[in-house]
Amino acid sequence: MSTDLSSASVPQFYRQLFDACSNDGQPILSEVYQNLLTKCKLSTAQIEKIYNLIKPSSEGINRTNFYKTLALIAWSQQGKQLSDKLFENCTEKEYPTPEINDVAQMRNLKIQLYKKQGLNTFSYCSIIKRDSINVHLVPEKKGLILKYSEYIVTSERFNTKVTRRYNDFVALKELLLNRFPYRLVPSLPPKKIVSDAHFLESRRRALQRWLTLVCRHPVISQDPIMIFFLIDQGPDFQHRIKDVFGRVPDEFTTSDIAATAKELLPPEYSQMAVNSQNIRTLVNVIGKMKHLTEENVERCNSSGRDFDELINQIKILSTLNIERAQNSIENWGDMQKGFDIMSREMPILSNKLNQHGYLQQNEVCERLGLLLDILVAHKDLCERLEKGLHHDHAAALSKLLSMKKRKIQGVIRGTDAESVEHLESKMLTQENVITNMELRADFSLYCVHMETQLVYAYLETLADIMKNLMNLQIKSHFELHDIWNRVQTSVQPFFRCDNVNGDVLNNN
Repeated sequence: MSTDLSSASVPQFYRQLFDACSNDGQPILSEVYQNLLTKCKLSTAQIEKIYNLIKPSSEGINRTNFYKTLALIAWSQQGKQLSDKLFENCTEKEYPTPEINDVAQMRNLKIQLYKKQGLNTFSYCSIIKRDSINVHLVPEKKGLILKYSEYIVTSERFNTKVTRRYNDFVALKELLLNRFPYRLVPSLPPKKIVSDAHFLESRRRALQRWLTLVCRHPVISQDPIMIFFLIDQGPDFQHRIKDVFGRVPDEFTTSDIAATAKELLPPEYSQMAVNSQNIRTLVNVIGKMKHLTEENVERCNSSGRDFDELINQIKILSTLNIERAQNSIENWGDMQKGFDIMSREMPILSNKLNQHGYLQQNEVCERLGLLLDILVAHKDLCERLEKGLHHDHAAALSKLLSMKKRKIQGVIRGTDAESVEHLESKMLTQENVITNMELRADFSLYCVHMETQLVYAYLETLADIMKNLMNLQIKSHFELHDIWNRVQTSVQPFFRCDNVNGDVLNNN
């Protein structure tokens, strides 16, 4: 259904019902959506018509399609014939509000479904479908006096291409940590005043991994902050994103499940501690594996450079004019022909070694790096939680007080109805929940529990990474073996060593 919702304004009831049926802004589960339709006193034919117009996705119902569903329900209850034209010809100030019974039951169903899903909430296949991110380094540095690098960031989800500086990533990370203190927000690669090409490429890869993780996060990826980073084309981005989102409240203060998070926690709290320790162990294991595979890549690149130098020396031998060599060395002329063949056929060896190093870097090291980044982010989250829960609570109360003052003064202003202003409005309506420290603790544990399942979903990639490693090693050895065989066959007629003792190094 391609029709937009620009003909009239969206009633507050639509937003409230979406918040009740959704888990923190994520698409509404199909079971909850079906339950909604049964609460509206519609005929089977009317429900089928709504299904045909909305065409629900298997991954759930997003906010826009949910709003359209509510409008279609209301028009059905009014006896109107359902079609896309109803949206285009709507003359009312607001879309109609449907009559829906027992909203509380839908909220409870949502909680039960998420609790039932538990460990199966995430799969790596569903995660990678969220977005595909690329970060490319702009070749020339910018700035007249203080030089800086720029990156071209592309998002497949939004079909966008934006230019960002390193400090823009820093600003985004700070905002995400404030908005999502109990979610996985990985560390950024370090900044360096004097940088060379190797450092810039290493940082580019790290920035791509970082942005990939946050853009594929089930909750963070849906937030207006993240969307703004991927689509905004305006100047002075670093300061503007802070101005727009700097006062956004944290997730707990606007979450629909803040008061019921305890119901979603696993029955065995001790397992959460075991999971945390397991992930700390995995940080060490995957970190060492990444280091060892990167050393192997460097050995490939180093071997390629060594072969280039070896070829240069062999080329010198092929052209060296030694006086009376033909008389002194029986087969010197043939040997030089062999050297010439080697100097022309061996460059493919260094090319193959460099190619294998590149493939291993991208298909093994970078994927281990992505896994390591999210494991370290989980470790950091647990440490942050142990140290800062009371600080988060005090900061939220301070922000609530400040917001109430601005509300009284009439100066709350958001970038759009669905982002800052809407979040602040939700925060004000949840004052009793926000001031409860125990609820915040439960919510933080729920978030850590869900983030742990997200980490385990990424662990699914280990089998594929190891398969890539084995396949690349096998391919490398076979290709190098074939090249050496071809070189040996080509030079064999020119290297006759019948009179040379092959055991000259043996002193016995």
